Amino acid sequence: MKNQRTWLITGVNSGFGRLMTEQLLANGDRVAGTVRDLAAMDDLKARYGNMLWLASLDMTDTPAIRHVADQAFQELGQIDVVVSNAGYGLIGAAEEATDEQVEHQLSTNLTGSIQLIRSVLPHLRRQGGGRIIQLSTMGGQATFPGGSLYHAGKWGIEGFVDSVSQEVAVFNIGCTLVEPGGARTGFRYRSSRLTTKIDAYDASPASMGRRMIEQGTSIPPGDPAKMAAIMIDSADQHPAPKRIALGSDAYTVMHKQLSERLAALEAQKELAFSTDFPPGA
Repeated sequence: MKNQRTWLITGVNSGFGRLMTEQLLANGDRVAGTVRDLAAMDDLKARYGNMLWLASLDMTDTPAIRHVADQAFQELGQIDVVVSNAGYGLIGAAEEATDEQVEHQLSTNLTGSIQLIRSVLPHLRRQGGGRIIQLSTMGGQATFPGGSLYHAGKWGIEGFVDSVSQEVAVFNIGCTLVEPGGARTGFRYRSSRLTTKIDAYDASPASMGRRMIEQGTSIPPGDPAKMAAIMIDSADQHPAPKRIALGSDAYTVMHKQLSERLAALEAQKELAFSTDFPPGA
C-alpha cells in the first residue's frame, strides 16, 4: 500500500484541477485546494471532509498567494506535491486586447504561477524536498495566431520553471512542465475569454481563434481524465520529467514547430560563429 501524500493544487473547481483532486481523494491522498468560490467544492468537501483542505485565492493577489501557501504548510505539515494549475485563455489579436486584459492575463497565468512557486520553495527546502508540477500547454512550445498574450504567459512560465528546476535540484525538489493539447474540459469554451474586436482583423488568421470560441463546435481530442492520471503518476518518476506532452495534437504541433526552429538555427550556425573574436584574441 502506497504512503499517503499531500498535494497543494490551485484552481480545483474545474478542469484538470478538479479531475486531479477527485482522483487523488479517491486514492486516499490529501488535497489542499484553492478556488475563488469555496461553494464550488461543497460536494467534495461533504464527501471527503478533512481530507480536502480549501482556501479562497485569487491568483492575481501576491500577498494572498503567500499567505495561503504558508497557511497550508502550517496546518497540514508536509506537502509533497505542488500543482500550479490555475489559469485561463485570452483569445484574440494582440492589438485587440485592452490594457486591463493584458495585465490580468499575465498576472494570473505568469506572475501568479511565479509567486506560487516562490512561496512554496522555502517550505519544500526545509522539509527536504518535494515536487512542483506546472501546468503549461502545447502553446508553451508552439504558437498560433490569436493567442499571443496567452502564449506570452505560457512561454514565460516555461522559461521560469526550466531555470528554477536547475536552481533547486540540489534541495531534492523536482519540477515538471505539463504541456497538454486540447482536452474536453471547460477550458476552451467556459474559461477562455475574448479580446475586444477590431473589424480589420477579420482578414487576419487571428480571427480563426475567435470564431472557434464563438461557434463552440470544435471538439478537442484529449481525454482529460487520462491526462490527469498521467500528471499524478509523474510524481512517482525519479528524476522528475522536465516536460510531459499530452495529446496527439500537442505532439504533432510541437514536433513540427520545434523541428522548424531547430532547422532555422542550424542554417545560422556559420553566421553565429562568425561574430566571435578570433581564437586567442
